[in-house]
Amino acid sequence: MVLFISTGLAAQKKVLLEDQDEIVAAAKAELDTAMMSPEGYFYLAGQKYEIRGAYTFDITVFDKGKVVSVFAVENNEGTVDGQNTLKDIILTYVFSFQMPKGKRYKFQYTFNYQ
Repeated sequence: MVLFISTGLAAQKKVLLEDQDEIVAAAKAELDTAMMSPEGYFYLAGQKYEIRGAYTFDITVFDKGKVVSVFAVENNEGTVDGQNTLKDIILTYVFSFQMPKGKRYKFQYTFNYQ
């Protein structure tokens, strides 16, 4: 029984990434996957809220992969409502990796719903 419990805990632990370039690459790759149909997190959100256009955001992640800030940089052929909805959705996202404690990493990503 103890072996089963410890195995379950190990499966839940997030991978620690420490290099900024590695963190940004992993974050962008995860967002690319989340934008893919048919079951990507952001793909499904776009379908649900009928988001159209391309939106570029500055995204800041912290500690355990939590998104702590989102700043709209560019909106191409999208609506302000779509941009604000997407921003709110991004703020709820938690990446599947963690970073060094107390560190913030900022990168830019374009969500394309065209």
